[in-house]
Amino acid sequence: MAMGSGKPWFTQKRYGIGGMPVTWQGWAAIFAFVVALVLLVTLVQGWPRWVCVVALAVAFTAFACAKTEGGCRWRWDG
Repeated sequence: MAMGSGKPWFTQKRYGIGGMPVTWQGWAAIFAFVVALVLLVTLVQGWPRWVCVVALAVAFTAFACAKTEGGCRWRWDG
């Protein structure tokens, strides 16, 4: 886990890429991402909206991967 120390907020998925929240901080991070996404889509108009959506999604993905035990990589039940 690259970002900070302590218990990881997400754990590896059994199949595929990514992780699932295992602490309240992980769930709070997902909630904050969804709220920010909804606010962004409702407040920003035109093409900058989609640039901001992509930037927010990339930033959250990088953050979640940093807070995932074992990182983000493809897994086949192992």
